[in-house]
Amino acid sequence: MNKKPTIRDVAKYAKVSPATVSYVLNGVNKVSEDTKTRVLEAIETLNYYPDFTAVSLSKKKSNIIGIMLPITEDSPAVFKNNLYYNEFVSGVEMVARNHKFDTMITGVSSPEEARLWVKKRNLDGVIFLGKFPQNLFAEMTKLDIPIVLIDTYEEYTSFFQNVKIDDEYGGYLAGKHLIELGHKNIAFVSTSLELSPVDSKRFTGFKKALQQAGVKLKSEFIYEALDISFEKGIQLGEQILTESKPITGIVVVSDILAIGMIKAFQENKKLVPEHYSVVGFDDLSISKYMTPSLTTVRQDIFQKGKSAAELLIHSFEAPDAEQHTIELPVQLVVRGSTRRI
Repeated sequence: MNKKPTIRDVAKYAKVSPATVSYVLNGVNKVSEDTKTRVLEAIETLNYYPDFTAVSLSKKKSNIIGIMLPITEDSPAVFKNNLYYNEFVSGVEMVARNHKFDTMITGVSSPEEARLWVKKRNLDGVIFLGKFPQNLFAEMTKLDIPIVLIDTYEEYTSFFQNVKIDDEYGGYLAGKHLIELGHKNIAFVSTSLELSPVDSKRFTGFKKALQQAGVKLKSEFIYEALDISFEKGIQLGEQILTESKPITGIVVVSDILAIGMIKAFQENKKLVPEHYSVVGFDDLSISKYMTPSLTTVRQDIFQKGKSAAELLIHSFEAPDAEQHTIELPVQLVVRGSTRRI
């Protein structure tokens, strides 16, 4: 097995010092064009590339952005279960690549694991998706790097940059749409109103729409999935069918859950929107291709990823800049899964 060439091998081949090779690699204007050409030719001939781990340690800069997602024993495969993350990461990666940064993604199950991953990989900054509990906050504040949070509402998270949407208005739009179509028996499906501040905001908006229209909120029409997956949506859809409640409209906090519920209805000979009008939330790419196409509250997930990466990179360039929050707009997209009754 051939030994990997080193910077000393390149220097010897080009008949220069290792420092000269380093100048060329780092764009330091201290060598003649003739010497630079010799070094570049040596690099190509020997197929040399720098040890980026060593370079990042010496410079204390890796040019790597970390993306962290919380994982649990119940939901270890977050990318498999929720297409939201794929669209978000695509936005982050595009901005990072344009600014010569690489991206690295991991799921973490504990605050200590999160902090150790950042240190082990020598990350320049981190984007954290999902709930940001206080014990994780305590660990992450030990790191002297920029951090951007996504969709957090807890007061202590204002210490970091944040990208979010107007979740309350999104819930309001969904509820108002079904009310305007004549629905009065409307269910609300969340992951957890107690554990998810995002879902709680959407529920607040939903309740506001009902209150304005004089429609009674029925506690027996509130459901919690505790996770976001297609399978959970199927389970909830089957539960609603088994209970035989007079529900005609359903607001769901996630397109993935809504799509699973529609699948359950269809497999049990119930039609959407004839029997149930369903409104999702996110506007994932798949939502417009399913049958019926899904009425949903649109957030620009790709733009959310872009905004998070731009905030992080700006923090590298202006480390003393004030922390602030970006709130992206939402809009209702009406498709085939809702109808007037």
